[in-house]
Amino acid sequence: MPGLILKLAPRERVLINGAVIENGDRRSRLSVLTKEANILRLRDAIHPDEANTPVRRVCYATQLVLSGDTDPQSARLALLRRIEELSQVFTDADSRSALAEATEALIEDQHYRCLKALRRLLPRESRLLAVGRT
Repeated sequence: MPGLILKLAPRERVLINGAVIENGDRRSRLSVLTKEANILRLRDAIHPDEANTPVRRVCYATQLVLSGDTDPQSARLALLRRIEELSQVFTDADSRSALAEATEALIEDQHYRCLKALRRLLPRESRLLAVGRT
């Protein structure tokens, strides 16, 4: 039965069903077999104060689903709308690909994959915002 595979670096932390778990001194690999488990790597987490740009806000909303703080079904439509709004700004091929993958993952209830695809937009968003400030 394939499940989520977590590869953890030494001392890396992960949130599983509300509990923060810290890896030991060595790299490790965990197989999570429970499909409904709420899992979020803390290195991927965005602090609420850092959710201050359009992409970061969508990432944060997705993160809330992963952490179990938001119901996936009630968040789906809002997340799809936000991704659609991002597609109005990010029109290059790489960004479109990331947004399409995020949408597909969201529809398939693969929220970690959705977050991973959305995070690919963060560097591009930072560059766009930096250009807009000059």
